[in-house]
Amino acid sequence: MTVDRIGHVEPISPNKRTGRSERAGGSEKTDTINLSMEAMEQTERYQVIELIKSTPDLDEARIVELRQKLDDPSYLNDKVIKATADNILSAWFA
Repeated sequence: MTVDRIGHVEPISPNKRTGRSERAGGSEKTDTINLSMEAMEQTERYQVIELIKSTPDLDEARIVELRQKLDDPSYLNDKVIKATADNILSAWFA
């Protein structure tokens, strides 16, 4: 038994255009997204949680050492205050 074609069938060609226009209706509309306040708050909350997760854990020994230094009246001199202020400014504007 042989099966004959019932009409002309062309093979599929990826480069062949179908004759359809690029945009239906010819209008130049763009898609927009509007976020609710709740969605923006949840996004901000998520970003804060991720920031907290990425920060290193506190070193308790280092904290005790720094508290002892601050309790020493000779530690807080102009050199230490200037260095601390410089570090804060460089971290703020970096």
